[in-house]
Amino acid sequence: MTRTRPDHETVLDALALACRAPSVHNTQPWRWLVGDRSVHLMADPQRRVPATDPDGRDLLISCGGALHHLEVALAAFGWRAVTHLLPNPAEPEHLAAVQAYPHHTDAEDIALVTALDDRRTDRRAYSSWAVPTGHLDLMARRAADFGVVAVPVTDPVERHQFARAAASAAREQEADPAYTSELAFWAGRGRSTEEGVPAGAIPARTVDVEGVPMRAFPAGSLAPSPTGEHEQDASVLLVLGTTDDDETARLRAGQAASAVLLTATELGLATCPMSQPLEVPRHRERIRDRFLDGVGHAQLVVRVGYAPTSAPAVPQSPRRPLADVFAYLPGMAPARPRAAGHRPG
Repeated sequence: MTRTRPDHETVLDALALACRAPSVHNTQPWRWLVGDRSVHLMADPQRRVPATDPDGRDLLISCGGALHHLEVALAAFGWRAVTHLLPNPAEPEHLAAVQAYPHHTDAEDIALVTALDDRRTDRRAYSSWAVPTGHLDLMARRAADFGVVAVPVTDPVERHQFARAAASAAREQEADPAYTSELAFWAGRGRSTEEGVPAGAIPARTVDVEGVPMRAFPAGSLAPSPTGEHEQDASVLLVLGTTDDDETARLRAGQAASAVLLTATELGLATCPMSQPLEVPRHRERIRDRFLDGVGHAQLVVRVGYAPTSAPAVPQSPRRPLADVFAYLPGMAPARPRAAGHRPG
């Protein structure tokens, strides 16, 4: 490591951690270009799922999450990321340019990068333990750092309204053969897969959380949570909203979603990003009108709660090899190829 910029080994380690970010159907729709003094995040439009994500919002939110993961990883390695969103208007796939400057790593940096490696998407039912208000406030503050509001759905009537919109959106999608074919392609994969949602991370039967359906992925083998037959799921839904609905706003929503997910993991909570209720435009509008007072734009919902203490761990979802998702900028002398690992302190 030099005094002014991280060495290439550190950059590759940080990129390996950035790629642990969640993405719609675990498509991992990003590419990275590494320069001598900067790292560039590129969208990979070939990995968009058009039946699920017709307007590309989920793709951008996924990429924003990977961008925040990179920022967290660099901070843990002693580098402060300075990020420029959409730096090249003539190249719409160029989503961000990141430069790194020396930074004193603190305990919070280490806690977040540890949470990054510990985080899993848990689609099962959660326990009846209530999420403390202070935890929700902290997640909301960290989302606000990116200009994103995180509105908790806690009132039973509001929860019912959300459930109706989510169930309607699910029914409409599931009636579309293109959607069901797309979902079947990306879900229920075996252990050797490098992308998509593995069968071991999908509940063996469809989960309905207090009337709110989780996405009905096919071919799941994950055993249900060992909750009591009549135990209430006390998870909280956080609706993430932005003032605008352009590409910058969606990338910011992805950064905020990553911050919420990592904060929740740091606090010992289970998490599950939920995009399905917002993938059908008229139901997305219903959720905006109900929970964002008709202003702004709902971008993602995150479910947080406590997993039952006896619940087995959710397996880590696979990722593509780093060599498949990054390249050096033209004219830069590449470091010798190696298998990138990571070293969160």
